[in-house]
Amino acid sequence: MVQVRNLVFARGERMIFDGIDLDIARGSVTAIMGPSGTGKTTLLKLIGGQLCPQSGSITVDGENVPGLGISALYKLRQRMGMMFQSGALLTDMSVFDNIAFPIREHTDLPETLVRDLVLMKLQAVGLRGASNLMPNELSGGMARRVAMARAIALDPMMVMYDEPFTGQDPISKGIVVKLIHELNAALGLTSIVVSHDVQETAAIADYVYLLSGGKVVDQGAPDSLWESASEWSQQFLNGEPDGPVPFHYPAPAFRDDLIGGGRRA
Repeated sequence: MVQVRNLVFARGERMIFDGIDLDIARGSVTAIMGPSGTGKTTLLKLIGGQLCPQSGSITVDGENVPGLGISALYKLRQRMGMMFQSGALLTDMSVFDNIAFPIREHTDLPETLVRDLVLMKLQAVGLRGASNLMPNELSGGMARRVAMARAIALDPMMVMYDEPFTGQDPISKGIVVKLIHELNAALGLTSIVVSHDVQETAAIADYVYLLSGGKVVDQGAPDSLWESASEWSQQFLNGEPDGPVPFHYPAPAFRDDLIGGGRRA
């Protein structure tokens, strides 16, 4: 479904991706994992065409995303669903209208059919009874599920989930994990899950890419990564505070910084 080759992307002088390759298999749940600040959300924006790389190719369902014109990109995006990290619900619209919005925007369906579709999506995430609530009346877990229902409103070929487990209590987290897995199977989706929640993501992923320092540092089926000889993989998967990814942000020697600061004062 998605093929990334020799992708290079930088923000100013900071290199985010330095020649990475990835393949997202059709019908799979693929996880993109790594510490905060490694460009996981940026990768989703590149796949969706919100950002353009300095070089390299990004192909989605056979189409080269960076080379598409506005109209072609718009059509391709209609076949992608996106669950944003914050949920990004429209605060002045009810739950029902949040999910109806993309259907009304992109189709000419009569309101009776829009209503049926919205209720079907809400039923799928267990929130049909919350259709008349406003976003500020929802718990964090409920808001994520509404965002998930909106992401599948147009029956996309692929859904991208940006940190779907962040800030969730254990019950809500378990529900979201279950929904991603079940929706992917029931709807024949291709799912990309960006996360740094190791256990939850590994429970549903068919394949995992670990990113750090602008590179793919490890990849494979979840079980194989725990047996990896990579020190970086072991540090990340086991939550060790220091290792190839240092605890301290790069800085001068502490003694030199203290002495130099005293002299400046």
